[in-house]
Amino acid sequence: MNNKDFCLSSYMAFRFIWKDGMDFYKGFKHTNYQPVAREEQRGVKTSADIDREIRRQIDELYEKYDNIGILLSGGMDSANLATYLKPGSHAYTFVSDTGVFDNDVERAKQYCKKLNLVHHLISISFDDYKKYTPIVMAGKWSPVHSIEPQIYKAAICAKKEGVEMMLTGESADLIFGGMDKLISPLWTFDGFVKRYTFLEPGLVLTNPVSQMELYEKYRTGEDSIDYMRFMDEVFAIESSGSYLNAFGMAEMPYYDPYARLVMTEPLDMARVRGGEPKYLVRGLYAMKYPELPIPTKIPMPRPVDAIFKDWEGPQREEFRKDIPMQQLTGNQKWQLWCAEQFLNLYD
Repeated sequence: MNNKDFCLSSYMAFRFIWKDGMDFYKGFKHTNYQPVAREEQRGVKTSADIDREIRRQIDELYEKYDNIGILLSGGMDSANLATYLKPGSHAYTFVSDTGVFDNDVERAKQYCKKLNLVHHLISISFDDYKKYTPIVMAGKWSPVHSIEPQIYKAAICAKKEGVEMMLTGESADLIFGGMDKLISPLWTFDGFVKRYTFLEPGLVLTNPVSQMELYEKYRTGEDSIDYMRFMDEVFAIESSGSYLNAFGMAEMPYYDPYARLVMTEPLDMARVRGGEPKYLVRGLYAMKYPELPIPTKIPMPRPVDAIFKDWEGPQREEFRKDIPMQQLTGNQKWQLWCAEQFLNLYD
């Protein structure tokens, strides 16, 4: 079914079109990422278990590929994976003149020096967004996440270096309790809806369509919601789908070892709420980098706050004229900009 208003609202709320069979225009067909099936995941109980299972996976990859690279941030997840690569492997870290990546870059340099990796800095600018966003949008038949043009640029740079497979650590947050700000509170139904919705469609669209149908699938009572299952099923599609699409459009295979793992014991929410998110991944980091402090968890940065700081907002008729732009984050402004670029290309 073609329904531009629904698709715009879904993208604003969830950053992807969640409903199968719903598309922007005739002839379009979006495809959503499907997480690794539970029966294909290997159970882990300790940090040592994670170490063993990741080593097994990387060894199997090296039986097929000679040149494996990695998207390396300054955080734990990719830093852990980097330790399994052969010396001389290529690592790619994002940078921009906005300064948003500075801490990431400095820590990534430490990792590369320790592990003898060839370090590449991938500069991201507004010109890159303008150049690569149409390419990754064509892969989804919809507007995209702001990380996708960055990943695409890194992937095509890696191809020039002869990299055959790229590693990412994107799934560690979801599987090992890293989304602590989202999973720690004891949410009411309405509270979770308000917190999770990325950009309220009614705030920015002239013809918003309610997206409550998706949330209602996870309602467990009059004012309660199974937000953990929501994260496992909905967030997983949105997050991993961004990597799948960007690497796919660059024709670069990628692999996330964390996605093939599952905890065999329930997540210890007391530890998560006590300031120890991803405690098993933290334990692995301490094993791999005993000389370094464990870094504070931050999402992979994007320079959208600086790039869209003075952007006045979309001009097309699909968007309201009274959008409070000064109240929006850089990522929310990106969504508006990206959606307008998409409509300009295809409408």
